[in-house]
Amino acid sequence: MTLLNKHIFPQLLLLFTLCSIVSCKNDTTEDEGDTAYLGGEIINPSNNIVVIYKGKEPLDTLKLDANNRFMHKFKHLIPGLYTFHHGTDIQMVLIEPNDSLMVRLNTIDFDESLVYTGEGAKKNNYLIDMFLESEKEDQTVLRLCQLNAGEFEKRLDSLRTLKLEKLQAFSAKNTPSPLFETIAKANIDYNYYMSKEVYPFAFYSKNEVENLKALPKDFYAYRKNIDYNNETLKDYFPYYEFLKYHFQNLAFVEQYNKTHDSVYNGKSMGYNITKMKLIDSLVQNPWLKNNLLADTAFRFFNSGANTAENSLVLNEFLKRSTDEYQKERSISYTNTLKNLTPGNRLPNVEVIDSNGKKVSIEDLIAKPTAIYFWSYTIKRHFKDSHLKIKELQKKYPEVNFLSVNINNGDPDFWIRSLEQNGFDLSNEFRFANPEKAKETWALYPINKVILVNEKGIIEDSNANMFNFKFEEELLGLVSR
Repeated sequence: MTLLNKHIFPQLLLLFTLCSIVSCKNDTTEDEGDTAYLGGEIINPSNNIVVIYKGKEPLDTLKLDANNRFMHKFKHLIPGLYTFHHGTDIQMVLIEPNDSLMVRLNTIDFDESLVYTGEGAKKNNYLIDMFLESEKEDQTVLRLCQLNAGEFEKRLDSLRTLKLEKLQAFSAKNTPSPLFETIAKANIDYNYYMSKEVYPFAFYSKNEVENLKALPKDFYAYRKNIDYNNETLKDYFPYYEFLKYHFQNLAFVEQYNKTHDSVYNGKSMGYNITKMKLIDSLVQNPWLKNNLLADTAFRFFNSGANTAENSLVLNEFLKRSTDEYQKERSISYTNTLKNLTPGNRLPNVEVIDSNGKKVSIEDLIAKPTAIYFWSYTIKRHFKDSHLKIKELQKKYPEVNFLSVNINNGDPDFWIRSLEQNGFDLSNEFRFANPEKAKETWALYPINKVILVNEKGIIEDSNANMFNFKFEEELLGLVSR
């Protein structure tokens, strides 16, 4: 145990011991089945709540105590993957019978600061390390995608072999459960499969159809063993992300067979309808099917399609989804998009400035304005967007750039995030009512930018500051 852990965790260990004693006393009157504990300490909390979920179902809402700690006891535990949510940060954890897990994390660097101790810690720290390694590996894989298919596969196989050897060594030393083995192996396999699904779309030398035709015959041999309905892995990020890219690939091929369009267009209505049909035909698990369908539909709605195409995709989604909440949300969302079409006045929302003063957005618009958004939990976008706007402010002083934080948490945390990164607080705001404002402005994805003229009339409600055409839009905005 490190010196840090020796000083930080003794009190938490005491809490677990006390809980165990209480549990023993209660065992005579209540059958609790398999039990486990999850608790911990949050540094720089964004609010005072931690919510524990199994899938989409909230199991417990816990208030942080005076020392920013929380504790939950699982009764009649179903072994598997759970998540705990703090603000907009989410972390997955593997809980099995008799685990007594303690977590310590800092919200300023959520994933990288997270460490587990206690019974069950080794397996979860291993899974966290796998996740962080995969994040770092993403850029490496994108570079490898510029190699020919044979060399790409060879290099990818080497990366996979190293991971399998590391897992084998961990398992030999720690003898983890079969459930852990299944999840850890799935992490390796589905990240490997996902890289292969991405390859034809990331290899620049040819169009996507030519790339697919040039692949070795057994490049997608793993597809014959894909389980589209894995109940154990349905909540697991690598598995779910693989399915998204896999259906992207299948839909592109099927759409090409219909239209002979050899260039991938993820914004095509026909492509997205084909993708939903494939999901519906191959996935029976309701949770997976409904989420994959919703992901496809909402991405299309935010691609800038016209109202008529949105209606057709909406009807396809409503026909195939069984999730009533998502169906209602999709109807509401597409109606909201109608209000955000160019030529309409931007719906007014209230924001709060860095001094705590509440103001209306319409009162901040006196010249051509670009409104962009950020979250302190999406750190890369937070930093990249602010640096990009700093550059654009120098080139386009005629434009008013307004930055709006979307988080619904500690009202001072967003300011601390800005100050810690050295960003100027002028023209920085947060939503007074984040949930209502995000619904009013259809804020998905977060990288959208809303452009309005000096009268508050919408010019583009779905611009992207990182798109090469964005500066052309700014020039058009100031020249009108």
